[in-house]
Amino acid sequence: MLDELRLWSGILSDPKKRAAYEDYAETWESRIGAFLQFSPDGPAASPTTEQGPAGALALVPFAVKDNIAVEGFRMTCGSRILENYRPPYTATCVARLQAEGALVVGKTNLDEFGMGSSCDNSAFARTSNPYDPGRVAGGSSGGSAAAVAAGLVPFALGTDTGGSVRQPANFCGVYGLKPSYGAVSRFGLAAYASSLEGPGVLSRSIDVAEEAFRAMRGIDPLDQTTAAPPALPEAEAAEPRSVGVVRGLGGLDPAVEAAYRGALAALADAGLRLVELDLPLLDYVLPAYYTIATAEASANLARYTGIAYGRRCAGAENPDDLVRRSRGEGFGDEVKLRVLVGTFVLRSGFQDRYYLKAQTLRRAIRDELAGALREVDLIAMPVFPTQAFAHGDSGMDQFQQKMADKFTCTANLAGLPALAVPTGLSGGLPTGIQLMAASFREDRLFSCARMLAPAFPLPEPPSFSREFLK
Repeated sequence: MLDELRLWSGILSDPKKRAAYEDYAETWESRIGAFLQFSPDGPAASPTTEQGPAGALALVPFAVKDNIAVEGFRMTCGSRILENYRPPYTATCVARLQAEGALVVGKTNLDEFGMGSSCDNSAFARTSNPYDPGRVAGGSSGGSAAAVAAGLVPFALGTDTGGSVRQPANFCGVYGLKPSYGAVSRFGLAAYASSLEGPGVLSRSIDVAEEAFRAMRGIDPLDQTTAAPPALPEAEAAEPRSVGVVRGLGGLDPAVEAAYRGALAALADAGLRLVELDLPLLDYVLPAYYTIATAEASANLARYTGIAYGRRCAGAENPDDLVRRSRGEGFGDEVKLRVLVGTFVLRSGFQDRYYLKAQTLRRAIRDELAGALREVDLIAMPVFPTQAFAHGDSGMDQFQQKMADKFTCTANLAGLPALAVPTGLSGGLPTGIQLMAASFREDRLFSCARMLAPAFPLPEPPSFSREFLK
């Protein structure tokens, strides 16, 4: 077991440490609101042997984003329409971590159905950044990122449809891994955009993130989109030697650009060759992404009718009225907007103009990135053009947030693995860089993150402590 995980292992079974841990968590929760449910006595599947708990994650607590099913916990997706839903099963990614002995201690807050970049779109809570509670934690996996950054769990699961693991990880100064599409099962994940999303992991330690990923990955008969990684020649398993740097990236805040350039310099100092790349199709990432994502959201959320699934309004006069009122009461504004846009682009006569054109662009973007990754081992980009922005009207509006997703959506369209790596603080707020690799080459992401670690010690938010682990 890794040293970091050994510190956490058994904390819930030691009365003194557990009490100190719960006090610490309660203090932080009053500031940041990371959890929708926090229950250290929650369900756990921890295999045991005669020598005690078995598995690489034995008795290690972790948190799960509340759009991933865990039997015994509610699964609200941050939406009124699923406010009281309790799944009768556990998602494969969680079950595999539990099979290694890990213990779920709670479900974390999120933007409703994963739709947002702030964690302010939840129907139940607003999650704040541990470095500055007046700022957002990011989204949609903001609760998981905030919980990890504050030291409430050694790692947490999120989901990433267009950057929902990497952006909040970047805002909160932790590692955030989006695996290759198909590397980790999506069974038990509430669907938003099925061809784009998948579970990911956030952690303050790259070693812990890799350990969690290893436990989760692999083919799942319950998810036919999962795949085994291809066998690689011995030469291709080596550490990365080159990093692609995209020409012409603009629109970055000064602190973000300075941190990005500093990270590139650190990569060069670590011995990696920097290669300038032209990726002109990046300009089409956002229209392609939001056309496809909203179309899939429209189809996936059609099941929430109030008839057989989800919240049911009272006093409806007929089935049409029931559906209309149940969705009106159950869905928030951002979900309604995306469903309406998705329904529009799927209308008869509009599919060729919007949806099919977006899919054609997606293929071109995927091919362009595949070609680039034959020239270099990794591609480096910013995660988000700004640092964590303020809550409410003084921050970014919903349209500005969508326009800022350009760097993260790219990996989702192509199904590639990507990792947000923290690079310290600027003005008291975290900064970071994003690394992208060829499909199923998460190993190169982990290796490169370790190369950067000596140059960028992991930041700690104010009042961060590990005393309860001693």
